Amino acid sequence: MGWMKVVSIVGMAGAGKSEVSRVFEQNGYTRIRFGDVTDEEIKKRGLQLNEENERLVRELLRGEGRDAYARLNQPRIEQALKNSNVVIDGLYSWEEFVYLKELYREDLYLVAVWSSPKTRYARLGKRPSRRLTPEEAAGRDKTEIENIAKGGPIAMADFTIVNESSREDMTREAERIVSLLK
Repeated sequence: MGWMKVVSIVGMAGAGKSEVSRVFEQNGYTRIRFGDVTDEEIKKRGLQLNEENERLVRELLRGEGRDAYARLNQPRIEQALKNSNVVIDGLYSWEEFVYLKELYREDLYLVAVWSSPKTRYARLGKRPSRRLTPEEAAGRDKTEIENIAKGGPIAMADFTIVNESSREDMTREAERIVSLLK
């Protein structure tokens, strides 16, 4: 088997990152969700899982450096790469991208998933878990763009999926990218 690939799915909340990550997972990639670190820290602190506590913990962890999530997840990535390609669900910051790019160089691929704010906010309001109101979603967008430079990795994507129509169209496009990376 050749050198393993690390594919990171990037996009704003509600764009469809997790859905695209699942397509890669169904094609043999090990899925690593960066946000699991947040959820684990919330549980460790005995806090309720909600947007306010998620934001608090994200900001605390990023206080250790804006590449904190990449550093904290690196052992999980390295372990998974022993057996399969890896798909990262939820790379957020420019610094996380730079950190991973230095490690994996040409074996790191970014796949941006883009949806308009109107589409994303509607999806976020219907989520079964981690549901957000339009105001909460807009606040999260502002924080992610202004405080963690989330736009940089989206702009640097190797591939972009426009996810404005059906799940089937998004899945088909993700499958096409999986095929290109074989």
